[in-house]
Amino acid sequence: MEKHHVNQHIKHIVNTLHNDQLADGSWGYPFDTGISTDAYMIILLRTLGINDEELIKELTERIVSKQEKNGSWKLFYDEDEGNVTPTVESYYGLLYSGYYTKKDEPLRQAKEYILANGGIEKAHMFTKVMLALTGQTPKWTHFPIPVEFILLPTSFPINFYDLSVYGRANLAPLMIVAANKYSKKTKSSPDLSDLYISRSEDFFKWSDTRESKRVFSTIEKGIKNIIGLPQHIHSLAIQRAKQYMLDHIEPDGTFLSYFSSTFLMIFALMSLGHSRKDPLIAKAVKGLKAMRCKINRSTHMQYTTANVWNTSLISFTLQKAGISPDNSMVTKANEYLLSKQQEKVGDWSIHNPGIPPGGWGFSDINTINPDVDDTTASLRAISPLVQKDSRYRHAWDKGVYWVTSMQNSDGGWPAFEKNVDKKIFNLLPIEGARFLLTDPSSTDLTGRTLEFLGYYSNIPKNAKLLDRGKEWILNNQEKDGSWYGRWGICYIYGTWAAITGLMALEEDASNLAIQKAVNWLKSIQNKDGGWGESCKSDTNNTYTPLGASNITQSAWAVDTLISVHDKPTPEIQAGIKYLMEAIYKDDWTVDYPVGQGMGGGFYIHYHSYKYIFPLLALANYERKY
Repeated sequence: MEKHHVNQHIKHIVNTLHNDQLADGSWGYPFDTGISTDAYMIILLRTLGINDEELIKELTERIVSKQEKNGSWKLFYDEDEGNVTPTVESYYGLLYSGYYTKKDEPLRQAKEYILANGGIEKAHMFTKVMLALTGQTPKWTHFPIPVEFILLPTSFPINFYDLSVYGRANLAPLMIVAANKYSKKTKSSPDLSDLYISRSEDFFKWSDTRESKRVFSTIEKGIKNIIGLPQHIHSLAIQRAKQYMLDHIEPDGTFLSYFSSTFLMIFALMSLGHSRKDPLIAKAVKGLKAMRCKINRSTHMQYTTANVWNTSLISFTLQKAGISPDNSMVTKANEYLLSKQQEKVGDWSIHNPGIPPGGWGFSDINTINPDVDDTTASLRAISPLVQKDSRYRHAWDKGVYWVTSMQNSDGGWPAFEKNVDKKIFNLLPIEGARFLLTDPSSTDLTGRTLEFLGYYSNIPKNAKLLDRGKEWILNNQEKDGSWYGRWGICYIYGTWAAITGLMALEEDASNLAIQKAVNWLKSIQNKDGGWGESCKSDTNNTYTPLGASNITQSAWAVDTLISVHDKPTPEIQAGIKYLMEAIYKDDWTVDYPVGQGMGGGFYIHYHSYKYIFPLLALANYERKY
């Protein structure tokens, strides 16, 4: 492949990134999670009597524009017949907006789809909670986790801090509203009763299984051992849950910068007697509103912002593509990153005590919730400046110390917290429990941490810490040679992280595990030279082809092969050729979500990825060959 040819495409991406950089040095590309947050925002504003008509109208326009021909809404393009959950949410949001009635075609079709597919009862658990909070369900039924759970000491075999931080953020307000059986209807609340097929008592499907009964009886035993009168313990627990929320409010008013936890917190505060005009609630709503963004001229409510993540990846990739660290684009980005290193001690310190803060978070509003991925990404970006500038040296030392301290006892790395992986929580009758309630070691986090430590830190390649990480990776390979990635889709993502991590530790490319992975990647390459994996992979628990190539996943696959081969192979050449053409494509594959928060329920389309990963693969190709 001619060098100037590859160069031309690198320049094109670099120019685009240059034009899209914000004044503060960051990149604010959307964190796009479909229409759920759009619908929830309409429902929240109407429930609180905040009639921001401009915003509500814009959100309805986006929701309607995403409806399928059969009346449904989908989480991703190849979801066969649509999905009841976003369809119920869209129907409710559009109806509550007041801009649509049940007689309008979009709602008639949506209702028909919902009833033909099992009714409102088939919606996801979180949607059912939202329906209960806004008075749209049969009364609140018993919630499986009592609020007293929050009082169990950390020494108890299972306790509140054994849940992942995002599990706690959603559970604290949820336990309060469930304990208070709170719901709030308004004069303009629509009537969704015609979406039910059966009004069964077990609407939430929280029926206990034998396994979950074991968890509950353990929790109940613990609660019985707490000294005091039941009523006193109950109100103490509610106070503790409220305090947990208040202690985790970010400067912008949101609860840990997440849409879902902030939404639930607002209802929890109202259930405790706070007026809807209370400053806490007003600031939380303002914080949520500030997360709106524009996508192709339509308004989307982001679940959170992705500025730190976007900026750390882009700064590093630009430097890989030959842009000097002294170039103003990179300098501004790195100054922004330097300002976002977190200085507060967060929940991560509970399982990792005595370690000074040093991590980075995901969004520009997040000050107390760092994660391993954003930290290694930010450190990669600033690495060339460490020898030149004492501020960066100081940030680097703190960051590397924090990342290495976060290694799990099994040798892998988690996202947010150390050793928060009690498999017992997966038995709870909570939908998506394994994604929501635990934060285990994952291939993507472990592989990328090894890649960072192997190439950018001066830790010896045979250090015990790296050996244990490598061993974790090798022990978690799938039978077909791939690896599963937790935060992306899915097996291509995990395989990319695993192999690039192993290669950074100078692993021999002829190692059987690596060869098996390379053969697997070659076997799933599409005829056009690209790769594409469906979001269905994470619910099928096996690689599921997309049936088309996706630019980001193709870049991951090509980058993996480049890391292993000394000379370009036909597969690499075909992959690079595909990338150079795909950069200019504009079809459904470009908008396909390749990030995930919760398999089967929450997928992410990062608008920055179509620039970052092709640029990285092209730059690595040019540099190596």
